[in-house]
Amino acid sequence: MRIPVLAILAIAMISASAPARAQTYGSDYPVCLRVYGPATYYECRYTSLPQCNLSASGRAAQCVLNPYASNAYQDRPVRKRGVY
Repeated sequence: MRIPVLAILAIAMISASAPARAQTYGSDYPVCLRVYGPATYYECRYTSLPQCNLSASGRAAQCVLNPYASNAYQDRPVRKRGVY
Protein backbone atom coordinates (compact mmCIF):
# COMPACT_ATOMS: atom_id res chain seq x y z
CA MET A 1 0.00 0.00 0.00
CA ARG A 2 2.92 2.36 0.60
CA ILE A 3 4.38 2.05 -2.89
CA PRO A 4 1.25 3.25 -4.77
CA VAL A 5 0.81 6.13 -2.31
CA LEU A 6 4.47 7.16 -2.69
CA ALA A 7 4.22 6.88 -6.48
CA ILE A 8 1.12 9.10 -6.56
CA LEU A 9 2.81 11.59 -4.23
CA ALA A 10 5.94 11.67 -6.41
CA ILE A 11 3.89 12.24 -9.58
CA ALA A 12 1.93 15.02 -7.88
CA MET A 13 5.13 16.74 -6.72
CA ILE A 14 6.68 16.60 -10.18
CA SER A 15 3.59 17.88 -11.95
CA ALA A 16 3.05 20.70 -9.42
CA SER A 17 6.56 22.11 -9.72
CA ALA A 18 6.97 25.24 -11.81
CA PRO A 19 8.96 25.04 -15.02
CA ALA A 20 12.47 26.46 -14.92
CA ARG A 21 12.85 29.85 -16.56
CA ALA A 22 15.51 30.61 -19.08
CA GLN A 23 17.67 33.70 -18.89
CA THR A 24 15.41 36.63 -17.98
CA TYR A 25 17.35 39.30 -19.81
CA GLY A 26 18.41 39.34 -23.44
CA SER A 27 22.07 40.20 -23.95
CA ASP A 28 21.74 42.26 -27.13
CA TYR A 29 20.38 45.54 -25.74
CA PRO A 30 21.64 47.60 -22.76
CA VAL A 31 18.20 48.71 -21.45
CA CYS A 32 15.20 46.58 -20.44
CA LEU A 33 11.58 47.50 -19.74
CA ARG A 34 10.12 45.68 -16.76
CA VAL A 35 6.35 45.45 -17.19
CA TYR A 36 4.30 44.82 -14.04
CA GLY A 37 0.96 43.05 -14.00
CA PRO A 38 -0.53 39.56 -13.66
CA ALA A 39 2.47 38.32 -15.62
CA THR A 40 5.55 40.44 -14.87
CA TYR A 41 8.08 40.27 -17.69
CA TYR A 42 11.07 42.04 -19.23
CA GLU A 43 11.39 43.46 -22.73
CA CYS A 44 15.08 43.96 -23.53
CA ARG A 45 14.74 45.83 -26.82
CA TYR A 46 15.97 49.34 -26.07
CA THR A 47 19.25 51.08 -26.80
CA SER A 48 18.83 53.99 -24.36
CA LEU A 49 16.90 54.98 -21.25
CA PRO A 50 14.99 57.83 -22.99
CA GLN A 51 13.83 55.41 -25.69
CA CYS A 52 12.65 52.97 -23.01
CA ASN A 53 10.96 55.73 -20.99
CA LEU A 54 8.81 56.62 -24.00
CA SER A 55 7.49 53.04 -24.07
CA ALA A 56 7.04 52.96 -20.30
CA SER A 57 5.00 56.15 -20.08
CA GLY A 58 1.40 55.51 -19.11
CA ARG A 59 2.04 51.87 -18.25
CA ALA A 60 2.88 50.00 -15.08
CA ALA A 61 6.47 49.64 -16.19
CA GLN A 62 10.00 50.64 -15.24
CA CYS A 63 13.20 50.94 -17.26
CA VAL A 64 16.26 49.16 -15.89
CA LEU A 65 19.80 48.69 -17.11
CA ASN A 66 20.47 45.22 -18.48
CA PRO A 67 23.10 43.50 -16.31
CA TYR A 68 23.69 40.90 -19.02
CA ALA A 69 24.33 43.30 -21.89
CA SER A 70 27.43 42.43 -23.85
CA ASN A 71 29.02 45.80 -23.05
CA ALA A 72 27.79 46.02 -19.44
CA TYR A 73 31.27 45.31 -18.04
CA GLN A 74 34.22 47.29 -19.26
CA ASP A 75 37.77 46.75 -18.14
CA ARG A 76 39.59 49.49 -16.34
CA PRO A 77 42.16 51.31 -18.43
CA VAL A 78 45.65 49.88 -18.23
CA ARG A 79 47.98 52.02 -16.17
CA LYS A 80 51.38 52.58 -17.65
CA ARG A 81 54.17 52.41 -15.15
CA GLY A 82 56.80 55.08 -15.37
CA VAL A 83 60.52 54.44 -14.99
CA TYR A 84 61.69 55.37 -11.50
